[in-house]
Amino acid sequence: MSLESIPTRGRTLDYAAGVYDFCEPMLLFGREKAINKRLVGLLEIETSHRILDIGCGTGVLSKRIADELDAETGGISVGIDASGKMIEGARKKRGSDVSRFEVAAAEKLPFENEYFDSVVSTLFFHHIHLDLKERALSEAFRVLKPGGKLVISDMHTPTNLFGAILSHASRWILFQPQIGENIRGVMPGLIKAAGFLSPEYVTTYFGYITVFSTIKP
Repeated sequence: MSLESIPTRGRTLDYAAGVYDFCEPMLLFGREKAINKRLVGLLEIETSHRILDIGCGTGVLSKRIADELDAETGGISVGIDASGKMIEGARKKRGSDVSRFEVAAAEKLPFENEYFDSVVSTLFFHHIHLDLKERALSEAFRVLKPGGKLVISDMHTPTNLFGAILSHASRWILFQPQIGENIRGVMPGLIKAAGFLSPEYVTTYFGYITVFSTIKP
């Protein structure tokens, strides 16, 4: 039985689920594994940690995180996406006793307060409007334990000509004003407004994807 997508004003990429695993590495110019390795390192994972992946797609990063965890000590990687078809694919390809996937909207997470040790998100926030960015970050703050880490890899203000061309072209070709918000550099301010410490700029890929790392005080 097919999983139903969650109603949301953000983009639900059901149409892309079947080709996502093929297209995502191409969009990241073959550096997906290296980028995910860097993100996992930033999370400073312990085997008993509970870690949430927001906008997980078909679960590639979630599974990579799960490889560092131990179910016997309570460790679990939970990936959420509003797309039912994405979650179907994630469960089929990468689900396990330590790698769980749920259909859920980032702006309304179905988890109790202070449940997770870390929250991560990659290439998700440029798909949702400003008010949903705010709500999703507030929800991430709510479900994180004090001292928990938030790591985000997403489109940000371009740092070179290639990044500027690629990000601005994506905004207009895909008719996504949400990308324009990211290009204007809204993410650091939104992260801090949600209650997190001022985010650290860890690195930038391809001149337009920036990795942010911060902590819930």
